[in-house]
Amino acid sequence: MGDIQMNQVLEIIKNETLTYNQQLLQLAGYAGNSIEVFDIDEETKKLLDAEIICTMFEGNTPYRPRYVIPNYEVLMEKGCEFLSLEAPTDIWEATNSLLILYKHVPSITSYPVYLGNIDTLLNPFVKDEEEAYKAIKLFLKHVDSALTDSFVHANIGPVDTKAGRLILKAMKELECAMPNLTVKYDKDITSKEFAKLCASTALVTAKPSFANHKMDTADFGTENYALASCYNGFIVGGGGYTLVRLVLSRLAETADSVEDFLYNKLPFAAEKMLNYIDERIKFLVEEAAFFKTSFLIKEEFIKKELFTGMFGMVGLAEAVNHLLNATEQNDRFGYGDEANELGLKIVEKLNEVVTSYKSPYVGDAYKNNHVMHCQVGIDTDTGISPGCRIPVGEEPEIFKHIIQSAPFHKYFFNGIGDIFVFEDTYKDNPEAIVNVIDGAFNSGIRYISAYAGGCDVVRVTGYLVKKSEVAQLESGQAVKNNATVFGMNAKNGAKAFDRRLRD
Repeated sequence: MGDIQMNQVLEIIKNETLTYNQQLLQLAGYAGNSIEVFDIDEETKKLLDAEIICTMFEGNTPYRPRYVIPNYEVLMEKGCEFLSLEAPTDIWEATNSLLILYKHVPSITSYPVYLGNIDTLLNPFVKDEEEAYKAIKLFLKHVDSALTDSFVHANIGPVDTKAGRLILKAMKELECAMPNLTVKYDKDITSKEFAKLCASTALVTAKPSFANHKMDTADFGTENYALASCYNGFIVGGGGYTLVRLVLSRLAETADSVEDFLYNKLPFAAEKMLNYIDERIKFLVEEAAFFKTSFLIKEEFIKKELFTGMFGMVGLAEAVNHLLNATEQNDRFGYGDEANELGLKIVEKLNEVVTSYKSPYVGDAYKNNHVMHCQVGIDTDTGISPGCRIPVGEEPEIFKHIIQSAPFHKYFFNGIGDIFVFEDTYKDNPEAIVNVIDGAFNSGIRYISAYAGGCDVVRVTGYLVKKSEVAQLESGQAVKNNATVFGMNAKNGAKAFDRRLRD
């Protein structure tokens, strides 16, 4: 090992702001980056070196998929032979079995990014509500204390259930950052009371977010879909092999004109990135052991044919503003008609390239396509807005914001979302939040998050942190949530805590 490598390893080991498990994760990531196994052409290398194509720090030797989305109903119905678990018979066995299985579900974070539609999983076992609440509260407390990463994500809804109400009650009481939570919401299926309870909880804990169930069901072709990690959509029983992102703002800087960007630079870079995605998947599927040996495959918690690759993109706003040389607010993305129309043209061109590319590693469930993802950004991003979002600090009035954002959402069933921060006074009127969400979904919004300005738990972008833990980390102390370091950097670099407050 060279001196530089040794110093980097020692830097991780000596870092007093990292817990033992955080050190372990960083050391494993460093090891995964120490060798190269991909066959990459020179043009792709140039795009990678220029950080126009971003690998999302997955490592140079993939040994598990980025996101694994188990069908937890298999556990409820059959148990798990590998883990010596029988099918549960009561609420204690159900929660205990889930917690055991979670420990063995991998992801890019080393923690499970999907915990299941936990209300429907647990509701059959809710016999005595007092006892069930105790079990569910302990279950959520365990998740918050042991699965210490804000990309751990659970779903509830769309049906109003006893378990769902108990989960929301416990979330509100605990005010925990983990797990992330999404409610699948359809006003024709979800009761008004349950929707208001979800909104009320979100204003205290920054979750659940609201997913447009009607829209997602239509796009996935099944109600058996999941929202995982930040807000990544998948068919249950599959997952995402890998996520690579195209940084549109940097690509735009290489273009001579709008036409050069749309018809030369963009399709060229997108094609190179699609090939790179398949190069990563090829090693994972053909060389790595995961799909050959994992009990998750053997016991049909997951199926390879339900996996896809994720084509991420960021920095649309900055790309548009650069290409149009838009300096005045009324001309910029989010405001100007020309800017918004160009943004849509860019996304439509990307969609055309991605959907025409057929991957040998993606099955019929996704029409052999990798899927587009409106990526939320990373903590080192400066001057690069997440996905198709309007830059923080430039947000228009809320309904104009929704109308501007909505046309983009149909292209990203693998994930896109908008975030709105409301005055604390909305805590007394959660129905107003539900009305906003109803209007947003009618406009074509796929996913929306809300929280109150006075919350300790805040949504940075797709994930959650506590303001108190960010302050703790800034003072040089260790914190349990792996995502807090991302939250701290996003707060300082991307001003993620400075979103416009909606009154």
